[in-house]
Amino acid sequence: MRTRYRIERRALLTGGTAFTLAAVAGARVPLAQTLDRVSFQTNWRAQAEHGGYYHAVASGIYRRYGIDCEIRMGGPQQNPSQLLLAGRVDFIMSNGFQALNYVRENLPFLTIGAIMQKDPQILMTHEGNGINSFEDMRGRPVLIGASGRVTYWPFLRRRFGFTDEQIRPYTFNVGPFLADRMAIQQGFVSSEPFAAIQAGARPKVFLIADAGYNNYNTTIDVSRRMVTERRDLVQRFVNATMEGWTQYLTGQNIAAANALIKRDNPDMDDAKIAYAIQVMNSNGIVMSGDALTLGCGAMTDARWQSFYEGMRDVGLYPAGMEFQRAYSLDFVNKRVGLA
Repeated sequence: MRTRYRIERRALLTGGTAFTLAAVAGARVPLAQTLDRVSFQTNWRAQAEHGGYYHAVASGIYRRYGIDCEIRMGGPQQNPSQLLLAGRVDFIMSNGFQALNYVRENLPFLTIGAIMQKDPQILMTHEGNGINSFEDMRGRPVLIGASGRVTYWPFLRRRFGFTDEQIRPYTFNVGPFLADRMAIQQGFVSSEPFAAIQAGARPKVFLIADAGYNNYNTTIDVSRRMVTERRDLVQRFVNATMEGWTQYLTGQNIAAANALIKRDNPDMDDAKIAYAIQVMNSNGIVMSGDALTLGCGAMTDARWQSFYEGMRDVGLYPAGMEFQRAYSLDFVNKRVGLA
């Protein structure tokens, strides 16, 4: 599905917010007589976890930076990295694993910003069943999808002594979880717990990132060619995106952004969106760690090195790989969104 939004500039948030906008040193904000058109491919159907991008469209932030941004919604039949490789989109939403894959496969792409400082992946079980830690999950069946088995599961094996014999297939519905009070299943902090609550359960949530799993998620990836040839445009896109996110997380004046999300994805409703914003804030999914001092989208060499070495040590990447080629810090760490 492709949707092009052409929404006129609206007033930006002022006052009474958790975050305030700060000037970005060196940022060029053109008068936007002629807008640069760019396309951004998300990794799934529209949701609050994409809210900062939609807000930057709906509130006119991209236009203020001289950009006409087309948000292309992802889904089960789309692979954003393949669209980027084919040159069909300018930017994609991705994660730290894909960035390292670019290096391993010698592909001319890289990550230039990380919206989610914490990966939102969780394991969840039921309140009051005696499972109160990751250690308590050792030896118990865990419902895990295919992608989890090659991302966070190796981390859990090494960190907590999980074994592959524990794995049971996850069918992406909470029915089996609801039927078994001892069930443990994967999920996203902003999604599966909400579905369980709506069904009358009391889920107990364990955020894997809080146990040391330091994958960057909801990253912005782009081609090296675009970074070289349209550097100013790339910087403007990143700055506008980070402004969109810092405003969206306040939950104020975001009705237009949420309307676009619900228009693209009718399965979304106000309750789901409100829950997702609340848990993203309470868990520091976007604003935590380096983002608190460097601004939304922050990345550091130390964090990338730690992630690479951790995934190397569990056998996902070879020793000696030039992981530094997976990313660039040139476009972030400019304190966007901080007073």
